[in-house]
Amino acid sequence: MSARGSVYGWCGCRDPATGGRLGSRCLQRGKPGHGSWYLPLELPAGLDGHRRRIRRGGFPTRKAAEKALARLRMPEDPEAVLTTGEWLDRWLAQRTGPRESTIRGYAAHVRLYLRPCLGDILLADLTAQHVQAMFTAIGRQHEAEGRPVTAATLTRIRATLRAALNAAIRAGLITVNAASRAELPSARRPRPVVWTAARVADWERTGIRPPVAVWTPTQTARFLNAIHGHRLYAAYHLLALRGLRRGEAAGLRWRDIDLDGAAAIIACQLQQYDGRLVLCPPKTAGSERAVAVDRTTVAVLRAHKAAQEAERATLGKDYHDSGYVFTCLNGDPMAPDRLSRTFRRLSGEAGLPPVRLHDLRHGAATLALAAGADLKVVQDMLGHSSIVLTADTTPRCSPRSHTRPPRTSPRSSFKPGALCPAPPSHASPSRPATVAEARDLAVALTRDASSAARHAPTWTSTGTGSAGTFRRSGATRTCCCRWEAGIRPYHGQPLPIPAR
Repeated sequence: MSARGSVYGWCGCRDPATGGRLGSRCLQRGKPGHGSWYLPLELPAGLDGHRRRIRRGGFPTRKAAEKALARLRMPEDPEAVLTTGEWLDRWLAQRTGPRESTIRGYAAHVRLYLRPCLGDILLADLTAQHVQAMFTAIGRQHEAEGRPVTAATLTRIRATLRAALNAAIRAGLITVNAASRAELPSARRPRPVVWTAARVADWERTGIRPPVAVWTPTQTARFLNAIHGHRLYAAYHLLALRGLRRGEAAGLRWRDIDLDGAAAIIACQLQQYDGRLVLCPPKTAGSERAVAVDRTTVAVLRAHKAAQEAERATLGKDYHDSGYVFTCLNGDPMAPDRLSRTFRRLSGEAGLPPVRLHDLRHGAATLALAAGADLKVVQDMLGHSSIVLTADTTPRCSPRSHTRPPRTSPRSSFKPGALCPAPPSHASPSRPATVAEARDLAVALTRDASSAARHAPTWTSTGTGSAGTFRRSGATRTCCCRWEAGIRPYHGQPLPIPAR
C-alpha cells in the first residue's frame, strides 16, 4: 500500500466452473456500470507509533475513486491529513482568544461531546450526516440519564464545532463546513418573569421554578432588610440596585469608586479559572462604563469601607491589602462563585423564592424603569451592547406592563407645560403605577421596611377644573400646574413636585 494511494476495480463475478471470484480475469471489469472502484491509502504513523491505513470503496466509476483519493492523498505536508479529533486538539492548543472563559467552554465541548463522537473520523471525510448523528446521540444519552439537553446547549456545541471547522477551512484542510448544515431545534431566549403570589404558591406546591425569575420590589426589600448586618450587604445592595454583573462587583476596586462624586467606574472584572482568579476586561466594550450611585448606596459603601478598615486593624500584618471593595476576611479578592453561593444561602434563609444572582440585574432594571428612568439610561447602567437587548428583556419583568389597560383614545395628547395627568370627568385621577413602584424602591433602600412604609409619602389628588391640590402625609400642598379637560397622561409620567 503506497503513501500516495491507488485505485482499483472490483466485482463479484465468479467462475461458473470453480465458483471462485474471477477478479482480474473478468472480461467486464472496468466497463461502466460493472462492479465498484476502491482505494487504499497509507497514513503517517500515529502518536503511539502504530500503522494507520484507510480503505474506501463503493465508487461507481474510476473517476469518482480518483477524486476521493485526491481529497485524502498525502500532501506535501504530512500533518495535513488529520482526524477530526486531532484537529480539534490542535485548534484548542492554538487558540489565544477571544476570552479565557470562551476557550474553557470550547475545551469542555470537545472533551465531552465532539471528540467522543467525531474524533475517529478523518477531517476530510466529515459530513453533515456525521454531525447530525452526533446531536441525535447526545440527545438520547441525556434523556437516558434523566436530564434532557436544551436547545441552547446544542447550539453552543455546534458553534464550537463550526468555529473549529472554519479554522480548518482557512488552513486549507477542508472546503466545506459540515457543522453549518446540521439542523437543530431553535433555541429561544427565556423571558424573565416576576415572582408573583400565584407563582410563589405554584412553586411551593410543585417545586417547579421558571428558568429566569425576578423578585418584586417588596421581595427585594425583604432580602436587603434580612441581610443588613451581613458583611457583604454592600455587594448585594449594589447588585440589586445598580445591576452589576457578579464578576464586575468582585473586580470593583476602591480606586474605581468616587464616593464624593457618587460614581463607580466599571473597568474590569474578576473571573475564576482552574481555581485561580484572573483580572480581565469587562464582557463587552459597552460594559466598560460609569455607573451613577445614589446617596443611599454611597452611605452603604462608606459604612462598608469603615468595616473593612476595622478588619484590617484587627488582623494587622496578616491582612492583605488587595485594594478590592469586596474581599475575604484576610483582604484577598473574593471569587464570583463565592458571591453566588453566599447569595443562595442568604436568600434561602430569608424565605424568598429562588432567583439567580444574575437575576438581580433584571430586578435592578425593573426598579430603574419604575422610578422613571429612560430606557437608554437603563442600558448604560447595565452595560448592554444594544438597547434592543435591554428593551427585549427588561419590560417583561414588570407585571404591571401586562396589566395596564389600553388607552381609550389613540388620539390622546398632552399639551406642553402641563405636568399633571388630567382627571377623568367621572372620577378622581388614580395614581400612576410608577409612583407605587417608586415607593417600593424607596422601601428597598431603607433599613427597616415597616418603618419605611410608615414614613413613605402618600399622594392623593383632589384636583378639579384647571388646578389641583395634593395631600402629602396630612399636609396639603397646592399644585401650581394646570390641568386641561380631556388631557390624558402618557405612560410613566411623574407626579409634580409640590412647592415647599
